[in-house]
Order: sequence, then C-alpha cells, then structure tokens
Amino acid sequence: MAEPNTDRPRIPRLAWAALSHRQVLAELVEAGWTPSGSGDWATALRSPEGRLVARVCPFDPAYAAFVDLCRACAGNRWLPKIELAADLDGGGSVVFLEFAAPVDGAVAEQIADQWRRGDGDAEFEEVRRAAHEIDARYRASTPWWDGIDLNDAHVRRAVDGRLVLIDVFCMDGASLYGKILEDVAEVHRRIPRDRMRYALEIPFIARESSPAEIQALRRAWTR
Repeated sequence: MAEPNTDRPRIPRLAWAALSHRQVLAELVEAGWTPSGSGDWATALRSPEGRLVARVCPFDPAYAAFVDLCRACAGNRWLPKIELAADLDGGGSVVFLEFAAPVDGAVAEQIADQWRRGDGDAEFEEVRRAAHEIDARYRASTPWWDGIDLNDAHVRRAVDGRLVLIDVFCMDGASLYGKILEDVAEVHRRIPRDRMRYALEIPFIARESSPAEIQALRRAWTR
C-alpha cells in the first residue's frame, strides 16, 4: 500500500455559505489547523502540513479585491496561490492560500519602495497595474473604500523562497466604525445588514478597544 502524501494540502469540504466565521474557525481547529495570528480584520490558521494558511474573516470587503488581483494575475510569482475562496454566512469570508512568512524589515522596505516608485520587474509591474485597475473599480462601488495599502507588513516569503505581496487593499475602518456610532441606519443603507452581520467581531475591535468603546459600538449596532 502506498504511503499517504502528507505534503498534499487538505482543505475541509464544508458548506461554506451556510457557516459563519465562528463555525469555520471551530471546524478548522477541530481538523488540526493551528491559529497563527490575527490582523485587523481576520484570523489566520496554518494547515497541519504547513503549506497553506486559512484567512477567516467576519467582515472585510477589501479582501475580495485582493482575491480578484490574485485571479487576474494567476501564476504571477509575486502573488500567493489561492486554493479556495468562499463567502460565509453573514458577510464573512474564508480564503485558503499558500503560506508565506515574514521577511527582514530591510527587504520588505525595499520592495515597498519599488512599488511606490514603479520600478520593479515585468511581473511586479503586472501586479501593480492590475492593482490600480481593481482599486479604481472598488473605489467606485465599495462604501468606505480606502485604496491600495502596500507596506512592509505586506511583503512575505513563500515556502519556495520567492517574495510575495499580500493584502494590498484596505477599507477606511476608522470612518466606517465611526459612522456606526453616529448613524448605523445610514451604514445599513449603504451596506446591507446581512452582508456585515458580524462586523463588530473583527480582531481589531477585540484587541484595541476599551470595554466602554465595545459597549458603545454594541449599543449603536442594536439601536
């Protein structure tokens, strides 16, 4: 009998659209995926064999733009390979992509500078051009869009050694959550409630907000 291929990434087969981000996190942990960090909007889990990372997000319209970028430039060495991207119940998302580790700060700054100057190699410039096209499209259609945000933290190194760019778009979270406090009805006129049901569960709020700030958001949300 042949030995099982332990290097082959295994993505659980789940009914993603019927699951919330909470349920997906629980399912992945139960399947042996290991929590490996959180950003402002999402939590990352690394696969048991180490080759994939799952980005599980309660709410982040900007990440759909990054998925669009990876698909538009499929095969480009400067972008991670996406194995699966799925919408979740309540407006969340889960994306399975190749794992990439942090790089030395000087290396990351050099790549970020190349992006700002527009003097990278042909594949780098392909990504850069596509990113600006996608930015223009989302800017016209997505409330509280903030645009391209490539900084040192968004330069990583894939398992095969190549440098990759991640999470190059962002929302204006401060303005969005400020508007929730000010006029949540206006927020839901622009973003339907069922597309942001878990908007108060992004990691940034849990990590950075005081108890009083959390309670104020929750009062505004149910107002």
